[in-house]
Amino acid sequence: MSKTSAQTSPGRARTASGDLVGDWRELLDRHAAISCALEKSLQDRHGIGLSEFETLDRLVDANCGNYRMADLAQDIYLSQSALSRAVARLEKDGLVRRSVCQDDRRGVFVCLTEEGRTVYDAALPTHREVLQRTWDSAARC
Repeated sequence: MSKTSAQTSPGRARTASGDLVGDWRELLDRHAAISCALEKSLQDRHGIGLSEFETLDRLVDANCGNYRMADLAQDIYLSQSALSRAVARLEKDGLVRRSVCQDDRRGVFVCLTEEGRTVYDAALPTHREVLQRTWDSAARC
């Protein structure tokens, strides 16, 4: 968002370009625009939400088979409860499996299934295309 649009938009506080609060608001606006576009496209084209895609994306990036939930929680922007809900939805749809760590019964592992990999591979081009398009578009606003 430019300085001009921040000054002329109703309900927006006037902030100078480079102002910390103005920069923060620009970041939030850009994040919201991109997240909404990704959520809609992923849901419409692939039947998964952004949180589910991001979880699959992290599992693929980790390339480790079993990914400890505690480690995944540190590596993703989701809260612990939001991550648990996303993993539960993915598990219900057969896209991931959860298992208990044999050495530490408190530990839970998440593993990508073949079906999860198929859904991820189909959704990846959509995610990257929408991310690129909305990133560029949001930067110009």
